Amino acid sequence: NGVVRSAATGVEALYPRPGWVELDPEVLWSQFVGVVKEAVQAAGLHMRQVAALGISTQRSTFITWHKRTGKPFHNFISWQDLRSAELVNSWNRSLLLKVIHVIFTVLHFFTGNDRYLAPSFLTFSTQQTSMKLSWVFKNIPEADEAAKKNNCCFGTVDTWLLYRLTKGSVFATDYSNASSTGIFEPFTKCWNPTLCNLLSIPMSIYPSVKDTSFNFGSADSEIFGVPIPIMALVADQQSAMFGECCFQPGDVKLTMGTGGFWNVNTGGNLCASHGGLYPLIGWKIGEEVVYLTEGSMSNIGTTIKWAQDINLFTNVDETAKMARSIVDSQGVCFVPGFQVSANDPCLSASFMGLKPTTTRNHLVRAILESVAFRNKQLFDIIVKKVRIPLQTVRADGGVSNNSFVMQMTSDLINKKIEKPSNTDMSSLGAAFLAGLASGLWTDKEQLKKLRRIETVFEPQKDEEEYKPAMDTWMQAVKCSSHW
Repeated sequence: NGVVRSAATGVEALYPRPGWVELDPEVLWSQFVGVVKEAVQAAGLHMRQVAALGISTQRSTFITWHKRTGKPFHNFISWQDLRSAELVNSWNRSLLLKVIHVIFTVLHFFTGNDRYLAPSFLTFSTQQTSMKLSWVFKNIPEADEAAKKNNCCFGTVDTWLLYRLTKGSVFATDYSNASSTGIFEPFTKCWNPTLCNLLSIPMSIYPSVKDTSFNFGSADSEIFGVPIPIMALVADQQSAMFGECCFQPGDVKLTMGTGGFWNVNTGGNLCASHGGLYPLIGWKIGEEVVYLTEGSMSNIGTTIKWAQDINLFTNVDETAKMARSIVDSQGVCFVPGFQVSANDPCLSASFMGLKPTTTRNHLVRAILESVAFRNKQLFDIIVKKVRIPLQTVRADGGVSNNSFVMQMTSDLINKKIEKPSNTDMSSLGAAFLAGLASGLWTDKEQLKKLRRIETVFEPQKDEEEYKPAMDTWMQAVKCSSHW
């Protein structure tokens, strides 16, 4: 028998220094094991009835550990961590990077090969794993020393969990997680030796890369009482794409959770990084490799949680009603700590346009409007850069439950947006992939029949009606840059 069940838990982030964001590996491990046990118990099943385990995890958050002892050299370093900001800025201003741009621009001009297009626009960002991993070997001597002796392992969350589940016998990841690090070359499907040499990162630290839907081995029987086959590893956004059944080129997925992610299925065509978008491997199942183009923005759910913590509202469910209770934000703009069009780690989160008449409703509306405005920015970039006809947008993530954000986004992009009845698509995608690998389902057509749409948002206003407010917001973003 198989069980499809969503069970997720948040691991509390640690902030040891300003800009640093970490996760405790032991807390993450114990919560993961607890969540699996709770999910099976809540389904009224016994562990021996579980046919397979599929694991969907946060991407680009990583850890390094000693190969022989299994002891971590540091906590998980989150994808939101900014410790590499100085390193990123230094590299982006460097003469060497300019030379790389020129060389690959020339190569692309003469060959027409899109493989050379991405390096011609190469810029580093704080969200990428590469710079933070370079920071580790520059600042943690134990990790550097172990790497020199081939005793250092690198892993994203999926690799660490797999390593722990198999008591250290399996050291692997899948193509979706590997490609999300920015260190794995999606064109050649291997870890990028040129980038690693450039950043002085040893090649010996990386796990082997397997298919997304694949038999990775079994969880040790001491952990769950019985051995459970691990049949899928998948990065959370790619998993949500699979859970939404975005199987055809042009299918679009919008996830609004902690961060915001727009993904477009580009089929077998890999689009080079350009204009704030970047290519990813969505999943690999046997001979099938599906590529995605992604644009992202941080601080969506994070911002809403912060607003709740400072008592702008009591329950997140009331925010849409608060926003609609007024005709506009009265000129108040909220600027989140990230700018879509340029990676500016120094962008200051701020409210602008505050007045004596400003109320909590105005502040809440300004926060929600900022989400919709950033959605519009990213969608416009996608339309311009991705030369594939786009289909209906399918939304998921906790913020997709906010009808104000969803309707305003639909108006701004002038497209239908479908919201499923279950908004935790990452868990469902992992279950689908594990079920395919274990034979619970035989093809993706069966998965499509399981989709349940709760609401369809259709454009109700002309996007021009929002132009004055969006222009004001964009001006506020400019004022907050390089704070």
